[in-house]
Amino acid sequence: MNILKKIGVLFSICLISTSAYSAQCNNPKQLRFSIIPTEESSFELDLYKPIIAKLKQNTGKKIEFYMPTSYASVAEALIGGFVDIAVLGPYGYITAKKQDPSITVFATYAKKKGYMQNEGPGYQAVLITKKGSKYTTEESLRGTTVGHADPGSTSGDLIPRVVWAPHMKTDSDKFWKRIVYTGGHDLTTLAVHSGKIDAGFVASHRFDNVVAKGQVKLEDFNILWRSPSVPQDPFVFSGKLCKDIQENIKKTFLDLGNDPGAKKFLDNLKSSKFVAMTDKDYDVIRTLAVAKAEFKKKKAAEGKK
Repeated sequence: MNILKKIGVLFSICLISTSAYSAQCNNPKQLRFSIIPTEESSFELDLYKPIIAKLKQNTGKKIEFYMPTSYASVAEALIGGFVDIAVLGPYGYITAKKQDPSITVFATYAKKKGYMQNEGPGYQAVLITKKGSKYTTEESLRGTTVGHADPGSTSGDLIPRVVWAPHMKTDSDKFWKRIVYTGGHDLTTLAVHSGKIDAGFVASHRFDNVVAKGQVKLEDFNILWRSPSVPQDPFVFSGKLCKDIQENIKKTFLDLGNDPGAKKFLDNLKSSKFVAMTDKDYDVIRTLAVAKAEFKKKKAAEGKK
């Protein structure tokens, strides 16, 4: 085979490989973006408008916003291919990733120091009670009612069960008289403040949002326990999208700290910038999930006795 024929064959192989790749990756006309529901979801829709515009500009795609009803519905939409870009809770992310390995985390936001929140791309689960109540120690809460945010929440359910309870040498269902799912960290905070529940587990940054709105003050509460730091909510995209789309999505968020138009959005997050994240950064959540599975297995075995 002469050199021209060899070049021709190699060129044909390259074309075939490129065509095969194009056929394998998704290149939709529009991208759907979704976020886990929070106390500010409706407000955040307006704040996301400049981000949506920037995504449209960088990807060349029409961007549609999908408002979910729960943590789980975002993950289901992502796994089902209805959503292409999403903000998940850390626990929701590792659960979704297990079902669809193509889901790729690319960034999260670095928090500024707040009322309860420490600076950086992590947050804590915090056990709070109302200042002036008789509940001033963890042990004093035995046999009382506690608020958890959502069964899919890392700081509002997973950590209380697999980190805090072992720390107390007990399990949650035995320690508490009743565990109430409030529907959100803001609702947990307000329920503790009003005396409707005796205590609550809240995410440090979500608690800060309630303070910032003037609904409560930090000094209204006792802080009885803080968890180790866990990574902030992961921003993810479907790994089935074509690589150039993925890179443009990533660039959009990682450049927000240099975009004056994103200031209001970042201020709402109490952040100055986004930072790159990888799947490995969420291994701490997998460790928690394994602990939760072992806890459930142990509980089931005890129930059969």
